Amino acid sequence: MRLGLTTEEAAFRDEMRTFFTTEIPADIRERSHAGHSIFPDDIVTTQRILNANGLAVPNWPVEWGGKDWTPTQHQIWHDEMNLASVPEPLTFNAKMVGPVIAEFGSQAIKERFLPATANLDIWWCQGFSEPEAGSDLAGLRTTAVRDGDSYIVNGQKTWTTLGQYADWIFCLVRTDPQAPKKQAGISFLLFRVDTPGVTMRPIKLIDGGYEVNEVFFSDVRVPADQLVGEENHGWTYAKFLLGNERTGIAGVTHTKVRVAELKERAKALGALDDPLFAARVAELENDLLALELTQMRVSSDSADGKPSPASSVLKLRGSQLQQAATELFVELAGPDALPFEAGDGIGTPAWAQDAAPRYLNYRKTSIYGGSNEVQRTIIASTILGL
Repeated sequence: MRLGLTTEEAAFRDEMRTFFTTEIPADIRERSHAGHSIFPDDIVTTQRILNANGLAVPNWPVEWGGKDWTPTQHQIWHDEMNLASVPEPLTFNAKMVGPVIAEFGSQAIKERFLPATANLDIWWCQGFSEPEAGSDLAGLRTTAVRDGDSYIVNGQKTWTTLGQYADWIFCLVRTDPQAPKKQAGISFLLFRVDTPGVTMRPIKLIDGGYEVNEVFFSDVRVPADQLVGEENHGWTYAKFLLGNERTGIAGVTHTKVRVAELKERAKALGALDDPLFAARVAELENDLLALELTQMRVSSDSADGKPSPASSVLKLRGSQLQQAATELFVELAGPDALPFEAGDGIGTPAWAQDAAPRYLNYRKTSIYGGSNEVQRTIIASTILGL
């Protein structure tokens, strides 16, 4: 595997770096760097600028706004975006439902949804997890019964991230309760969240924030032409979607940016003079480098852009390193991590006030996208053949 950039790749990197640091408003990037983006405005504004310049969905087919880039170019695009603290294109649109529609949707579905999805004219949310299913996604119980030209949906979803901003939901539903395997009989439906019978209720998180929701469906009538692909083939589409999601969850470059900030603040506070703390930071940097090389290898080896089973490795290790970075921030902040949203009226710096809630919030990374226990099972069976 070649690690250095070619002359052409270096020029591409410089092009991306210039664009991200000049075309995306500085105030948006500053808020993103601090972890205080304004939702939904900052995300919508950024994605529409990216889309207008052909940079919102490079992973999609070219005819729908994608780019005929090499895996290295895709990685450079993603790295430079993170290094410039540019909010990434909304994951639910760019990496989840968009690729599923592009791969499995009918021509009519593609024409109806893909342009609006790329431009964030539609904000999507994900209806996968359910209260009784846990990490057993195939155990979902939300039903969709065909009634003429519609499906009648009943059930419940939970942990629906940013659903309070969503216009539409992509939802896994059980269309054949008598299927011989629980992975069978599942379909992939699209519908508006303001459809009669849909109720969204916020879930307050341990960090004090409101990021996720529970969603209830009571006799929700969904037009049958909003089914993606074939009825009872939704499990195939869900696996495709989760493969894309897990690769992105690794968050290598984002964690590198956080570690660079950690080192800067630790140096200013003299914490790097502590051999043990310095060694832990160095260990995290080395682990990040190893994960970055793995990510490059996975990207280079992926056939036709299809998600690799190795995405489970990226998700597993990436989430662990993200959590490790938040732990070091809390340790560095010390007692200053205790005040939360205390503002500027006290001596506690803003970054330290953010340390504890961010630590608490990042406990989720080992759960979403398929828990790390699930990823270990996938790695053992699919990669190691155990």
